[in-house]
Amino acid sequence: MRVADTKELPKRSRYYQSMIDLQLIDKGQSYKKLNQSYIIFICPFDLYGKGRHIYTFENVCKEDTSISLKDGTTKIFLNAKGEMDDVSKELKAFLDYAVGRKSDDVFVRKLEEAVEEAKRNREWRHEYMTLLMRDQENVEKGKIYGAITTYRELDLSEDEILKKLEIRFQLTEKEANEYLQNAE
Repeated sequence: MRVADTKELPKRSRYYQSMIDLQLIDKGQSYKKLNQSYIIFICPFDLYGKGRHIYTFENVCKEDTSISLKDGTTKIFLNAKGEMDDVSKELKAFLDYAVGRKSDDVFVRKLEEAVEEAKRNREWRHEYMTLLMRDQENVEKGKIYGAITTYRELDLSEDEILKKLEIRFQLTEKEANEYLQNAE
């Protein structure tokens, strides 16, 4: 759920896609192990200003839009302020709920009950915080691997890369070396 339009959501969706892909396969594994993935943003604003409730993106050929890349990725931006009749009444009710509008929809009522139960459940809160911390760690790892790629593209020596990693990410020499070895 994105509250403010920071004009970065398309790039953020690309970043999230890369983070998902990094988690799905390990170095040396077949790309066939990459499952279908969806990045979905629920927004209380219209990112593209066309009045749609839903904007779905898949990679297609610019020269011939009948050709799809079929890379298994889909990015969806849901707009709670949409004006078109382009989604089901259930999805519309959910989007209304997401921006604080009341609904009599059965699914929305069940969702509301589940949210209230989750707020009262300490174990779920702990699990959520654990997942949040893991996600933050994964973001940091992604930044480190991205830096390694950049440093290599700049033709820096392994020793120079190690020093830069230690300083920029406050890593020990051993940690920096592990990242460097895993990035190969």
